Amino acid sequence: MADAAQWISGARLRTLPLALAPVLIGTGAAIGSLGGFTAFILDDISGKDDHVSFGQILLRGFLALLVSLCLQIGSNYANDYSDGIRGTDDERVGPVRLTATGLAEPHEVKRAAFLFFGLAGVAGIVLILISQAWWFLVVGAAAVAAAWFYTGGKRPYGYMGLGEVFVFVFFGLVATLGTMWMQVGHLSLSGWAGAVAIGSLASAVLMVNNLRDIPTDIEADKITLAVRMGDNAARIAYAVLVLLPFALLALAILDGHPAVALAILALVPALNPLKTVLSGTTGPGLIPPIKSTGLTGLAFSALMGLGLAL
Repeated sequence: MADAAQWISGARLRTLPLALAPVLIGTGAAIGSLGGFTAFILDDISGKDDHVSFGQILLRGFLALLVSLCLQIGSNYANDYSDGIRGTDDERVGPVRLTATGLAEPHEVKRAAFLFFGLAGVAGIVLILISQAWWFLVVGAAAVAAAWFYTGGKRPYGYMGLGEVFVFVFFGLVATLGTMWMQVGHLSLSGWAGAVAIGSLASAVLMVNNLRDIPTDIEADKITLAVRMGDNAARIAYAVLVLLPFALLALAILDGHPAVALAILALVPALNPLKTVLSGTTGPGLIPPIKSTGLTGLAFSALMGLGLAL
């Protein structure tokens, strides 16, 4: 039976920074669209009509964060369960796999996945009740389905090379723009730039993870995008996905948010994983870049979110 530490490891905590990232950017873009933090607070103090209060922004941001984190953890357990019962994880390198190693019964891991999907649903419904954006019920259901069918079901899209596409859409566009919309009811060019940027970095995390697993995925007939592209092309794609967000900062600057240039500092934690991946490192040597890329995404989103809010 898995102990608490093994269940926590199975939740794959290294992936959680990129669940926080879209909420930071979406919240920063929301505040920036209201004139920036200073104007926002002044309007809050003056009691300006039709003004979203600072308290409302915090509450909605917190709920959006709960949705994002719980969906990510639920997705990680669902992946553990589905890959485990297929035998894909039998020779996997990396964090503990609860199902494949027999540390937990498959039904226990599946139950954990749906527990976190349920928690995400509860937080999402509260957020929808507050914002009255009822059409987000459909978006939320689609997000849960995307999390489950990545490796679950009879035809998992993660086995067809579509994992990065869905990660880009749901952990980039949907999570970031959804956060912004729930807070202020509109979108901006800066919000779109941030959504594409964090979607790119989230896809980079999956790309380097799948790059590490090319040999075992081929044996398990799991045709990821990295498998389809081949080792060299996957490494180049990873570099493009990591560097693209920094180019997108120009759009936010043109949209009237020059302070987002702060996010250039996130290049510092990005350099080492880029060097490691482009050097041809394989196997366990690619585990540190997975964590470092996630931390790059967190640093980028925190600095861009701050820049948008100023």
